[in-house]
Amino acid sequence: MEQKDLVILLVLISLFLIIFLVGSVLYVLQNRAKKILNIKEKENLKIMYEQQLLTTQLEMQTQTMQHIGREIHDNVGQKLTLASIYTQQLAYENKAPHINDKIDNISNIINESLAELRQLSKSLTDDRILEHNLLQLLQQETNNINDLKKCEVHFTHNNSSFELPYQTKSILLRVVQEFFQNSIKHAHCNNIFLNLSGTDNQLTLHLQDDGVGFEKTITAQNGIGLKNIEKRTAILKGTYILNSIINKGTTLHITIPI
Repeated sequence: MEQKDLVILLVLISLFLIIFLVGSVLYVLQNRAKKILNIKEKENLKIMYEQQLLTTQLEMQTQTMQHIGREIHDNVGQKLTLASIYTQQLAYENKAPHINDKIDNISNIINESLAELRQLSKSLTDDRILEHNLLQLLQQETNNINDLKKCEVHFTHNNSSFELPYQTKSILLRVVQEFFQNSIKHAHCNNIFLNLSGTDNQLTLHLQDDGVGFEKTITAQNGIGLKNIEKRTAILKGTYILNSIINKGTTLHITIPI
């Protein structure tokens, strides 16, 4: 074989090896890309499944609360109303004047309990979520907490109407209620700051209290309320940032697409 033919053969072999190596690398990269794509698709399917599951759970929870609210109104409320009428009748007949003061006290307790039950029934049935926008709902919740005189809620917003679907309003209202409850019950705060702001495609909810704070790693293990907030935020495909400093207070920052 001549030297020229040998050079040509070596060049051809080299080209074949290069093509083989390039093909092998491309094959490996393509397989890796497919695996990554499959993993992402599985993760997306898992996220979609979890969101659908959480949505179903929320709908069942809402239906259950509405049923309880109607039972409170129709059953317990009627019995308390009847008890109130009986006590008023006893006082009117004046058959036992020496215990009239006690009868009046019983009547007052029944009437106060009846008013609280009606308020609870109304909050559980939640027709107001359909009838009001988010600003109105949060203002009502703010007023309810301030009426308790346990702490002061300071509500600010950027004056947008925030026309949102029922589910979004319901979830954000529950998040705020959960934070208020935790701040009053556990943080023993004096002030809660609530801010709602939004743009055309994003809504931001910021809550802060000046309570005792908590150790985040410890509370996260047992804090059902905090887990509920995180799950509800996930339903709305939002981001959730919670920070707490001992003796400084707790902040919650939620951003959702709209």
